[in-house]
Amino acid sequence: MRRDVFQAIADPVRRDIIDILANNELTVNEVAEKFDISRPAVSKHLKILDECGILSFEKKGRERICKVNTETLVPAFLWIEKYNKAWQSRIDSFENYINKLKSKNE
Repeated sequence: MRRDVFQAIADPVRRDIIDILANNELTVNEVAEKFDISRPAVSKHLKILDECGILSFEKKGRERICKVNTETLVPAFLWIEKYNKAWQSRIDSFENYINKLKSKNE
């Protein structure tokens, strides 16, 4: 199955993995230790992130070091940013409406 960045970030565990690895390169075991799910479940999430190109692995001896490839997250960031701007103006508009209602009732 072909996977993309949006499938990767759709799952909260995978988003947490990306957050954890954004600033640190960790071994697979170190990543697994940060979650209350089984090691095979974490490995499955890491595999999906790898298939999407978000993670890569570097082998050092018997360990596999996980690294985030931030450039693969750019399309998702741009898409989210576009909708964030649209929703922000709607939220601001709604907030102004609520504030007007509050002032009328005071």
